[in-house]
Amino acid sequence: MNWLSTLLGNLNYGTIFLLMLLESTVIPVPSEFVVSPAAYHAAGGNLDIWLVILFSTLGADCGATINYLAGHFLGRPIIYRFANSKWGKMCLLNQHKVEKSEKYFYDHGMVATITGRLIPGIRHLISIPAGLAKMKYWQFLLYTTIGAGAWNCILAALGWYLHSAVPEDQLNDKIMEYGDYIKFFIMVAVAIAFVYFLFKWYFNRRKQQSLDEEK
Repeated sequence: MNWLSTLLGNLNYGTIFLLMLLESTVIPVPSEFVVSPAAYHAAGGNLDIWLVILFSTLGADCGATINYLAGHFLGRPIIYRFANSKWGKMCLLNQHKVEKSEKYFYDHGMVATITGRLIPGIRHLISIPAGLAKMKYWQFLLYTTIGAGAWNCILAALGWYLHSAVPEDQLNDKIMEYGDYIKFFIMVAVAIAFVYFLFKWYFNRRKQQSLDEEK
């Protein structure tokens, strides 16, 4: 994709917004190679780090909204049909990936809209089951902003750090190297958080049952 390479090679607030919008739909744009390089240049004084995070998050919100609206108004049969089509395959999409994101959403509830934004393979698709479930849009947008904002802060911190550690011609290789570690630790953190909230819900339920029995 020459157009994608051109945009990635000319990062400014407009291209950051556009690329993150595309990344949050079904177009395979790697957010690691948008936000981290932008933050790398921000550390060099060419961009403002907070505006990098702001425009990347706004772009993610807009892209996620497109997926949400598709799920909300088109429904599962049309979404699946597109995922299995030639166009869906060009976007590295298939029905299994959509079903995987649906399962994650229904297993974890609305909070999945936050945590799902941090998980590879789920991040750009989690908005579809939110739309299919007719989740309230203001809740969806709030949770998406929190999740996307957290992810973009992590990527921005990586790019800022790498500015003092590696020359620009080694940047992409280092992003890939550190990105794998970041994804691993995020998935562990999400798993720990899920277990914590599961236990909290269980003990609160037991406590409520005990109170009901005492009445």
